[in-house]
Order: sequence, then C-alpha cells, then structure tokens
Amino acid sequence: MHNRLKHFFYSFILLVISPLFLCAKENPETLFAKGNGQYAKAQYKEAAQSYEEVLKDGYKSADVYFNLGNAYYKMGEMAPAILYYEKAYKLTPGDQEISLNLQLANLKIADKIDAVPEFFLAKWWKSFVLFFSVQALSVFAVVLLLLGFTLLIVYLFAELMTIKKPAFYAGICLIVLGLLSVFIGNLQNSYLHNSTQAIVFNGTVNVKSGPDEKGKTLFVIHEGTKVTIKQNDDNWIKVELPNGNIGWIESVAVKEI
Repeated sequence: MHNRLKHFFYSFILLVISPLFLCAKENPETLFAKGNGQYAKAQYKEAAQSYEEVLKDGYKSADVYFNLGNAYYKMGEMAPAILYYEKAYKLTPGDQEISLNLQLANLKIADKIDAVPEFFLAKWWKSFVLFFSVQALSVFAVVLLLLGFTLLIVYLFAELMTIKKPAFYAGICLIVLGLLSVFIGNLQNSYLHNSTQAIVFNGTVNVKSGPDEKGKTLFVIHEGTKVTIKQNDDNWIKVELPNGNIGWIESVAVKEI
C-alpha cells in the first residue's frame, strides 16, 4: 500500500511539472522571431544559434535557411553561408534575393570556377522551370485543375450553347495548364534533387586521382566551393566541379546541401 501511494505521488508530480518543461522549451516560431531580433541587433552568432535550434526542432523553411545564411555571411563564414543559401534556394529557386546573396557569397571565396557552357535554349528553359517555387506550382496545379474540371461539369449540364462551348474550351485549356504545372514541378524536382551536391568546409582540399591519400593530387579546391557527389567509397567521395573536373576527396571535407 505504501509503495502504491509512493508511485501515485511521483506520477502526480510528473504530471504537474511536465507542462512546465514543455512551456519552457521555445517553439520554432518564437525561436525564429528571437533570431530575427538578435540579427537586427547585430548579434549574429546568437542569431545563428537560434536559427539552428529551429532546424533541430525539425522545422525547415527557406526563410530559416536564408536568415541563417545571412547570419554566417555577416560573421564572414562563407562556407556555412553558402550551404544554407543553397538549402534555401532548393526550396524557393525563383527567389531573387536568395540568388543574389548566394552570388555575393560566392564572390568572397577563393575558387572562381566557371560552369560548362549550356546551349542558350536549354539555359533559358532551365531558368524558366526554376523561376517558380514548389509551393506556387502546387497551388497553380490544384487551382487550375479544379477550375478546369468545374467548367467541364458546367459544359455537361448546361443547356445553352453560348455557355457550353466557352466552358468546354476554357475547361480544357485550364486542365492543360494544370497538367503543365505538374510537369514543371516534377522537372524542377529533377533539376534540384536528382544529384547530391555539397559544400567544401575544409580550408584547402587536395583532389586525388583515386580514393587514397597516396594518390596523385590532380588539383586543389578551397572552402566554400560547391561540388557534385558522383560516387561514395568508404570515407572518400568522387566529386565533380561545375567546370567538369573530377577527382576524389575525403567525405569529411564537405557538408551535403
């Protein structure tokens, strides 16, 4: 009986104080606002910590990544700044402010690597596909398809030809546009997520001819450079630079976007 009362007492205490611990932990919105306030006061290190706490809670958004990138940029730490700008860009590729800040950060790193030139039509098409955010494309697709099918229902039940004909053609056009939005969304996802990219975090990295420290050094890359991971081999990764150069580096030298 005594043990049962003791157990009940402890359970009651835990029940009472648990909400206090939950309240004490700041929610993502509060942490994000806190980070913004710290950033406004030029407390960039503290702001970065607040934004990282938001990410640790599992809350990910372009705004959090972008602001975290800005905090690191202000601290002069270009590798993490570029990493988080790239993460923000993946979520909202059409955001001009993110693109501009990413370009500015890349101007401050040692390696200036020109990408392999693209055919102008392919480059234009890719820019068009990446102009919209995933959220915008999703909204476009849903709204256009709903309106399109609604107009087709109007066409089926309307009696006047002055209503049936416009409803039919407008409905077909809207459905085609909705399906086009879905297609562009899938294509955008392919552009952004079909390859694994990473940012170099080590100051200087020797790129080897093979996954071996004793291999021949082909070239050198520096902190902040973006690479595409082509292959994994234990603690080594095969990477490709934007200019097409390929070699092997240790996986600990980079952080994946």
